Amino acid sequence: MGNEQMSWIPMDRPLSTFFVLGLALLITFITSMVNRLLTNKEQLASWRKELSEWQEELSKARKSGDKKLLDKAMRKQKQIMQIQSKMFSQQMKISLIFIVPFFIFWTLLNSAYTINGVAVIVAYLPGFGALTVFYWYLLCSLAFGTILSHILGIGMGATDE
Repeated sequence: MGNEQMSWIPMDRPLSTFFVLGLALLITFITSMVNRLLTNKEQLASWRKELSEWQEELSKARKSGDKKLLDKAMRKQKQIMQIQSKMFSQQMKISLIFIVPFFIFWTLLNSAYTINGVAVIVAYLPGFGALTVFYWYLLCSLAFGTILSHILGIGMGATDE
């Protein structure tokens, strides 16, 4: 697909800079909201607490050198691994929902900001220099993802306390 078919996409800075920034914000917001709606925060918080308590118990046992305490902590390891697996699955379901639409979106966006096989510079940041759509989108998405996860309380370490 060529750029001429997507003539509505701004190619010149600063419009391209703000366009990609807006797309990153929109997609990050949608992903974060779906994450918030589909993730059982209470269950995740409970699992995190249990993992943290076990890690503390294991650490104390190792530091003290108490074999009985260490054996007790190690007997819980299978249960802890199951909890970690459940946490991973719950968090991966969001990724699975968005992976195909994101690759389609990314293919279109990358195609729009490539002319004759050369990536168009969409942003310039002091300290970073000239940024193509890939790097600018990545930077914006990471920044917005961090901010939104704190605001919405959906990050890995988020709790309701």
